[in-house]
Amino acid sequence: MNTSERSGGISADDAIALHRAHLSRGRSQLAAMFGNLVEQSASGARVTTTDGQEFLNCGGYGVFFTGAGHPHIVAAVQQQAQTQALSTRLFLDPVVGLAAQALTSVAPAGLDRVHFSGSGTEATETAIKLARAHGKRRLISMENGYHGKTVGALSLTANSFYQDPFRPLLPYVQHVPFGDTKALATALVAGGGDACVVVEPVQSEAGVIMPPPGYLKEVAALCREHNAFLVVDEVMTGLGRLGAWWGCDLAEVRPDILLIGKALSGGVVPVAAALATPEVFAPFDADPFLHTSTYSGAPIAMAAARATIEVIRDEELVDRADRAGARLLAGLRAIAADRAPHLVLEVRGAGLLIGLELVDASQAGELLLELVDRHVVVNHSLNAHPVVRITPPAVITPDEEIQLLEAVDGALAAMAKKF
Repeated sequence: MNTSERSGGISADDAIALHRAHLSRGRSQLAAMFGNLVEQSASGARVTTTDGQEFLNCGGYGVFFTGAGHPHIVAAVQQQAQTQALSTRLFLDPVVGLAAQALTSVAPAGLDRVHFSGSGTEATETAIKLARAHGKRRLISMENGYHGKTVGALSLTANSFYQDPFRPLLPYVQHVPFGDTKALATALVAGGGDACVVVEPVQSEAGVIMPPPGYLKEVAALCREHNAFLVVDEVMTGLGRLGAWWGCDLAEVRPDILLIGKALSGGVVPVAAALATPEVFAPFDADPFLHTSTYSGAPIAMAAARATIEVIRDEELVDRADRAGARLLAGLRAIAADRAPHLVLEVRGAGLLIGLELVDASQAGELLLELVDRHVVVNHSLNAHPVVRITPPAVITPDEEIQLLEAVDGALAAMAKKF
């Protein structure tokens, strides 16, 4: 194998063949729908394919909030990789402490303890185990919510399509409608004080579902009233995606446990975290081996996390996301109303988490294809197939905003003629 092959420098045909031979056949079929494009490089809001095409990346499932390959984050990771990429797990590692300090400095007040992990679903598992360690064995999550696909997290992810092949899942799990505090109150009353409530500030995979005003604050009040743990899943929404550091901030709520992921990676190294109050974290304080992972807090990932927080803070990306999101939301609503009012049921969102709900899933798929033809990448919604999600990075430029709006305008105009 030559150097270029070791580095991934293979042809598009070879990359496709390797996926078909060794990875998911279904994933290969999905790639074929989009022209068998193969990614080669990425920078900022741009991704380039092996055939030289350049796309505006407004997808990536929320990972690229700081853009791809941000120089400060890449430099921090490169330096750490050259110094010590992984640790012995026996001696203390200074990098994980610095990352925890940086993260807690921007978190809601009182969430001073951190458990790092490699993905959002692992962060969810951490929350479940902390809840159980305190005797909170009943789990209550919201219908159409999404919290990951490991068995514990999948028990909370209220979608039978993903759950049914893997039953039985965790016992004592109940799902109530998102936005319905009366249903939540009934569920809490039914079981006494052994409950743990898990909720998203905005349901992203459900199709960017916005809660009623004051909803999260009412949920927090109910949890206090019934001595239940409150876990707020901000794997998608946290670190500025909603135009605020946290959805919790917008609601003026401090949860018992806060889940973080996606943007924390800086688009460079996968990393996630569960933050907790000292009282909730106490079981992990008492026994450091109660919940562990070989790669938890790996130095190379911690360098990425710390640098990412520095970039978000120093480049004022939260405010930039708020302003850009307001412009894009207004522009997309105007385009939808003008071009395809019979196709687009609603355009909704907050900050740079925006959903376009089409009449049905086939039309959402058509919109994805039309946007790829116009060199824009967006995502579908796992729990709401008629909804296309647009999640640009906060570093998106005014010219790139115009490119996005023009692409949606052209795509919907083309679809209006077909349907």
